[in-house]
Amino acid sequence: MASVETRHEWRVPRGILAAKAIAAAVCVVLALLGDVSQAFLASVAAAGFAALALRDLLAPVRLAVDEGGVTVPAGFARRERYSWNDVDRIRVDTRRRYGVTARLLEIDTGEQVHLFSRFDLGAPVVDVAEIVMRLRP
Repeated sequence: MASVETRHEWRVPRGILAAKAIAAAVCVVLALLGDVSQAFLASVAAAGFAALALRDLLAPVRLAVDEGGVTVPAGFARRERYSWNDVDRIRVDTRRRYGVTARLLEIDTGEQVHLFSRFDLGAPVVDVAEIVMRLRP
């Protein structure tokens, strides 16, 4: 009987992508309506939001795991695959500042530490970490 490989993927939520696209459009409008200095700043912000939205369109999957390892983003729209032997540590970093709790999933591959928030994964970080740790041999 063939074994069924378990694979999980987490993507940038569509709402986050839409918010970045809307922010880019608003900044374009502000650039058209503002004076020279405002137009410059709004144009830079529009380009930044547009680049982030484009990245989310080209590489929506931020984290994929299966029994063989993890796949994470590399650069703007590429992906890198790491076997479980290359993964040194998986943990959730929790920080509390100004009454706000921030959680990040850290995947340490020795040379790099890959960080993921709930805005990257579209799911609570602790839940994702549990699934990732369960798949790790």
